[in-house]
Amino acid sequence: MVLWDIESLVQVFDSSYTTSGYKIKTIKGIAPLDKGTYNDLSFCSSDGHVGLSAIYGSNSGIILCKKSMEGLIHPKNKNKQVFIFVDNPRLIFIKIIKKMKNTQEPTNSISNNAVISDSSRIGKNCYIGDFVLVGDHCIIGDNTIISSRVGLRNTIIGDNCLVQSGSTIGEDGFAFEREIETSELEKFPHYGKVIIKNNVEIFSNCSIARGSISDTVIGYGTRIDSLCHVAHNVNIGKNTQLTAGTIIGGSTIVGDNCWLGLNCTIKQKLKIGDRSIVGSGSSVIHDVEDEDIVAGAPAKSIKSKVTLEKDELFLMSGQIRKKKLASQLSNIK
Repeated sequence: MVLWDIESLVQVFDSSYTTSGYKIKTIKGIAPLDKGTYNDLSFCSSDGHVGLSAIYGSNSGIILCKKSMEGLIHPKNKNKQVFIFVDNPRLIFIKIIKKMKNTQEPTNSISNNAVISDSSRIGKNCYIGDFVLVGDHCIIGDNTIISSRVGLRNTIIGDNCLVQSGSTIGEDGFAFEREIETSELEKFPHYGKVIIKNNVEIFSNCSIARGSISDTVIGYGTRIDSLCHVAHNVNIGKNTQLTAGTIIGGSTIVGDNCWLGLNCTIKQKLKIGDRSIVGSGSSVIHDVEDEDIVAGAPAKSIKSKVTLEKDELFLMSGQIRKKKLASQLSNIK
C-alpha cells in the first residue's frame, strides 16, 4: 500500500496554500468527507455554515478546504488531522489523484477480439479494448484509450484521448430530401470525417456522426458525457463540456469553454458563443452570444436575472464570475 505524505501532495499545487494541524501526516486512501477516516484524503468545496458543519463532522486525516475558511476552523484532533486551505479544493483534489494514481489502463495493448482495418493507423502506447471496430483509414494518436465495444469509422483521433465503452463515432448522419412526386426519402451523401483533437474524453454510449461534405470536429480538451449525440458537420471548440443527454443538431457551431447542461437540445445550424452556459433541459432554437446564460424551452437569456452572492469564482464554463444564488444555479445544472 502506497502512503502519501503532505510534502508529496503539495507538489501538485499551482497556487498558494496554507495548512493547519498535524503537518507530518500520511494517508492511505481517499474518501467522501462524511465517510473518511484519519487515513483518508477528502475535500470540501463549501464555505460558511455548510462548510463548517461538513468539515467538523468529518474524521478524514487531510481535508482540502476553501481559503475563505482559514482562521474559522481548526482540526478537532491536531495529532490526527490537517486542513489545507486552497482556492479550489475540488480542482486540487483532482490533480492530487491524477498525480498519485498508479493503476492505469494497460497501454500498448490491443485486444485479440478487436477488429482493426489494415489501412488504419494506431499510435504508440494505445489501449484498444475487446470488440472494438476500427474501420478503414482511421487514425488513432499516441497514448489514447479506446474501451470495449467502440465503433470507429471515418475518424481521426488525436493524442491522449479517451473513448469509453459503447460509443459509435463516424457513421453517417441523418439527412434526407423528400421526392415531391413519390414522397420517398433520398439520403444525403456523407463524405466527411470526424476529427477529434488532442486530450478529448468521450464517455460511454455516445454517437458522433461524420460530416456530410465538411467534417465534424471536436476541439482540444473537450469532454462529452454519456448518452450524447453530436450530428453531422458540428464543430465544437476547446475545453467545452457536454453533460449527459445533450443533443446537438447538424452544422451547429459550439464555442470554447462552454457548458451544456443535462438533457439540453440545440437546434441545427446555430452558433453557441464562447464561455456560454445552457441550462439543463433547455431547448435552444436561436444563437447564443458569448458568455450568455440561457435556460428554458425555448431557451432565453437569464444572465441579467442572475445575481451575485459570495466572493467565489464561478467556473462552470470558464467564466471568471461570482458564484450565483443556489436557487438559480439549480436551474443551470
